[in-house]
Parts: sequence; structure tokens; C-alpha cells
Amino acid sequence: MSSSLTLSTEPTAQRPRRLLVALGGALIVATYLFLVIVQPAEIAGGMGSVASLVSLFGFLGGGALLVGGILPTLTTSSLVVMPLGIALNIAIGQIAGSLGMQIYLDAIGTVLVAVLAGPAAGAATGALSNAIWGLFNPFALPFAAGAALIGLLAGLAAKHGAFRRVYLAPLAGLVVGAIGGLVAAPVAVFMFGAAGTFGTNAIIAVFRSMGDKLLVAATKQGLLSDSVDKIVVFVVVALIVYALPQRAVRQFPFARTYRVLGARSGERTAQPAAGNDRVA
Repeated sequence: MSSSLTLSTEPTAQRPRRLLVALGGALIVATYLFLVIVQPAEIAGGMGSVASLVSLFGFLGGGALLVGGILPTLTTSSLVVMPLGIALNIAIGQIAGSLGMQIYLDAIGTVLVAVLAGPAAGAATGALSNAIWGLFNPFALPFAAGAALIGLLAGLAAKHGAFRRVYLAPLAGLVVGAIGGLVAAPVAVFMFGAAGTFGTNAIIAVFRSMGDKLLVAATKQGLLSDSVDKIVVFVVVALIVYALPQRAVRQFPFARTYRVLGARSGERTAQPAAGNDRVA
């Protein structure tokens, strides 16, 4: 009797979470399409412009809805490792930005969490990292939704074997980086006039000198910088997770269930005994 009641209430409990995730995703997509299709004229209008407000509330609000729907579904091991990922993102990203580098390196923690704990944990880590970082670096705040997307894609890549061989990681990073660059470019343009680090500004200036409009130049810069950045990030994370002790990796149901590191994780021999701890 009690088990049937539990099973009957589980779908009901999941509906609000799924609704939050769906609404967050829809808001993010709608905001992105607005910026790309409408292309508001107030490119450098600052935080008070319509385009800036749409970007801020659309992307940040969508990211908040995603996090609200995701956090209740995460395992204890995921929640434990997320603060480490957030700290890595902010610390390394702040250093890279202060040095004016052409890549960002602010997603190492996000990708690490995604590989170990899955797409949902990766998305939540990315969004929370930029939200917390934005408390003392407002430039990071509007990119919270894009950071969540990177975590989601990294987790899906890990689920489908991108980290079972070290040489597959940079290929996955290239694809994820290209998508991330396309998503981030309109935010950078309409929120900050495409202003970034010294290195990224130099790349945009080169494309502008070739006759490109600001949005086109920022998109090309994003495709270039984000692709290189995510290649480096994915390789670094691959090296980290392969250096971790096998016992540590096996603490994460996602890594164990989907054999994200292949035979090294030992799932084939231990999987029957761990059936009660599997996650979807």
C-alpha cells in the first residue's frame, strides 16, 4: 500500500520541477531570439537600455528558474562537489580576466562537475557560479544562462562517451565552445557593447577593421575564443578526472552508471551491486 502511494505521488512532485525547467529554457530561448532577430539599436546603451534589461531579466531569470527546478533533483554527492566547481570557476576566471587573456577558463569547475555528476548538476553549477560572481563582477551576471548551457552540454557529452578517451575531450570542447560562443555574443553586444578583456577586444577590433558589424564581429570572436577556451577546459578536466582515484570517481552515481571514464571506473564489475544507487 505504501509503495503504491509513493509511486503515485512521485510524478505529481516532479511536475513543478519540470515546469520550472521548461519555463527557464523557454525564457532563455525567447530572450536570445529577441536579441538576434530584433537587434535593438541601443548597443552601448548601458544597463538602463531596453536591450540590456531584456538580456538581464531574460537570461538571469531563465537561469534562476532552471536552478530552481534542478537543485531538488540532485544527489548528495552532486551537492557536495558543486561548491568546489563554483570556487574554481570564479577564481580561475577572475585571474584570466585580470590578465587580459583571449580565453576565459571560467568553466573548468562547471565541466568538472558535469562530468562527475551529470548535465543537471553542471547546468546548476554554471548558473550559480555566474550569479555569485556577479555580486562583485557585474560583467559575469548576464552570462549565467550561457554558463548553465555549457554545464548541460558538457554533462551530455560525458554521458555519451566524450571523456572515455582523452583525445575525444577536445573534440567535444570544440562543439560546446562553438555553441557557447553563438549564445554569448548577443549578450556581450547588447549588454556591454562587446567590451571584454584586452585580448577579446583586440580580436573584435580586427574583425571590425575588415568591415564587420559589431554583432557579427563579436560572434566571430566568440566562435574563435570560446572554441579554443572550451578545448583547453575539456582537456584540463579530462586530465583531472583521470588523475582522480577510482574510488573518488565511483562516489558519483552518474559517473558510475554511464561509465564516463570507460572501463577505468570499474562499473562493469560493480554495477549489479550498485543497482539501488543508479540515477537517470
